[in-house]
Amino acid sequence: MAESAEQEPRQLEGRVAVVTGAGRGIGAGIARVLAERGAAVVVTDIDEDAARSTAEDIVRNGGVAAGFRTDVTDRKSLAGMADSVIEKHGKIDICVPNAGVVGAPGFTERTDFTDADWDMTNDVNLRGMVNTAEVVAAHMKERRQGKIVNIASQGGRAPRGADVVLGRQLIPYLVSKAGCIQWTHLLAQDLGKYNINVNCVCPGTVWTEIWEAVAENRVATTDEYAGWTAREVYDSAIEMRHPLAVEQTPEDIGHAVAFFASDEAAEITGQALNVNAGSVLS
Repeated sequence: MAESAEQEPRQLEGRVAVVTGAGRGIGAGIARVLAERGAAVVVTDIDEDAARSTAEDIVRNGGVAAGFRTDVTDRKSLAGMADSVIEKHGKIDICVPNAGVVGAPGFTERTDFTDADWDMTNDVNLRGMVNTAEVVAAHMKERRQGKIVNIASQGGRAPRGADVVLGRQLIPYLVSKAGCIQWTHLLAQDLGKYNINVNCVCPGTVWTEIWEAVAENRVATTDEYAGWTAREVYDSAIEMRHPLAVEQTPEDIGHAVAFFASDEAAEITGQALNVNAGSVLS
């Protein structure tokens, strides 16, 4: 990362960024890229140890970061984090609501969704995103500037009839991500008058705990994938669904976030960008 930091343009120098759900996976990749681009990154996660581990990795590689335990379903938790950041740095320039779950415990063994899946995906993926953006936006509105980059999913787009890896048990997750995209559009309209840009990145097929859980579900519940490993299901999905036939990495998503967070995207708001090697075309 230190070598990469020297090569990457540091267009976020002097900015302060908050990334939720950044203890691992896509969030950690976003945090690393923002730090490489010069931002001081606040790594938040409900798993405090994971948040601190990501922050420590960034610092070891020459970046500026700190880890916080934050529960996006609890506005008091978010407000306490935001107050601490503002007390230390004086501002929050970039907010990346990324925290997400695929379903309630037991998801990998189910062939259908449950009420618990609806509750958890709505509470974390959608309401958690709303909570995060509204808490931070209150500060951004006072300064009349800011960048909010929501993380949704290509799964929030129109469903694909030929998609062989999705089942009914994933419906609450997909609906929550569709809501994230619509929230982006509406929030951009609401905050534009305060000079706040709101955009959304829709990751494609990234090997994270969420995708691993989806793959494990297919192995456990369908004859077609009996005996497969989760990674084999994942690799098969990439081959079948992606015109470029490549997987996405957390850092790939981070690059898109860094663009939306930069001055280069000053005239872009209310947009949802697919980063998915062409697996969904919209």
